[in-house]
Amino acid sequence: MIRMKIQPLLACCLLGILLTGCAQNQPAVAEAVEEKTDKESSENVSDIKPLVNRVLTREEQAKLTPEEVLTLLKEGNQRFVAGTLTARDHSRQVREAALGQYPKAVILSCLDSRVPVEDVFDRGIGDIFVARVAGNFENTDILGSMEFACKVAGSKLVFVLGHESCGAVNGAIDGVELGNITSMLANIKPAVDHFKDYKGEKTSKNPEFVKMVIAQNVLGTIDRIRINSPILKEMEKQGEIKIVGGVYNMQTGEVDLLEQ
Repeated sequence: MIRMKIQPLLACCLLGILLTGCAQNQPAVAEAVEEKTDKESSENVSDIKPLVNRVLTREEQAKLTPEEVLTLLKEGNQRFVAGTLTARDHSRQVREAALGQYPKAVILSCLDSRVPVEDVFDRGIGDIFVARVAGNFENTDILGSMEFACKVAGSKLVFVLGHESCGAVNGAIDGVELGNITSMLANIKPAVDHFKDYKGEKTSKNPEFVKMVIAQNVLGTIDRIRINSPILKEMEKQGEIKIVGGVYNMQTGEVDLLEQ
């Protein structure tokens, strides 16, 4: 009977010792975790790139050549593909750009939400003008916007940006008719008709044909910009601007420039 009473007593004592030991160790553990967290935070802070907050000035824009601007866009796209976009203080840039804008280029892009134009070229606020319309074609409004960008605001490059898996191009190929979409797609039909002698399947189910039409739509748009905008044509002739085009790869994020 005496042994049975002693055993519970010993068990209680041992439990008390264990609990006391755990309580004593908790501050040490907490301090170690806190020290580790502080160290990691310090390391993370040191890894963060300084935010870019300045915007292009009129003087800097004036010194740029069309070829230099194209090179800057190419380099920006390389950073986008590599996942090393420039860290920017957009809030500060908004305030910096409030008194004026001096963008390097004007880019005509499709409406597609999967083509984030500024990010694709690693550009910040005030860096580029972006005009968007499904199918990236030109019309009077787009041409007027481009003329403003180049002749008035001083941009040095006109870039027509098409992209893979373009729904507007697919719709034009298949002859889709729906409300105002019908007349919109008519602007892309010249690119489809360009390949009237193509022997393969001329539907959106044929990737080869779609790829050809996407590229031709960009090139055709460039041609019509020169034809329908004497201002831009003359500026290009004088070397004040350059008009180019490319196609965005939906898988890699890379922009492939097209030969004209």
